[in-house]
Amino acid sequence: MSHADDHSDGKTRRDFLYYATAGAGAVTAGAAIWPLINQMNPSADVQALASIDVDVSGVQPGTQLTVQYLGKPVFIRRRTEEEIEAARSVDVSDLPDQGAENPNAPAGADAADENRSLDEEGEWLVMVGVCTHLGCVPLGDAGDFGGWFCPCHGSHYDTSGRIRRGPAPRNLPVPVATLDGDTLTLG
Repeated sequence: MSHADDHSDGKTRRDFLYYATAGAGAVTAGAAIWPLINQMNPSADVQALASIDVDVSGVQPGTQLTVQYLGKPVFIRRRTEEEIEAARSVDVSDLPDQGAENPNAPAGADAADENRSLDEEGEWLVMVGVCTHLGCVPLGDAGDFGGWFCPCHGSHYDTSGRIRRGPAPRNLPVPVATLDGDTLTLG
């Protein structure tokens, strides 16, 4: 009997070494690549800020509270009846940006005030306070439409945060938010 006849079933020591080496190589490659993939996960401080609760019990009609959320200012405004009426009287077809810019509203919703305010009555308006032109922070209770004004390049927003005049291409975005009594949750 020859040595070749002894291993006729196809399983040789050489095959075992090939498989063992390939397995060890795969484990080593996975161990080397894992830290590169894991470093792309958000850091602990970012994960902690993924959702915040804001007490809005002290916000009076006609005033606004500004909070930091994910590194950006967020305007929380409790509007007066006059501000709500002014925002709801605007014809959407006259607006430069006719989209709601609101993930809380149905997809494709227009920029009607009802699609931008947080509650049905329209009393609460929550927006990311960053101008959509070059990222400046607009001033509240200013501008030609009684809402916000970005003095850097002259963008005017109305009482619903919609762009009305100036170089800004879009309405101020509305973040994901819910209101439960006196607590507003962002995120």
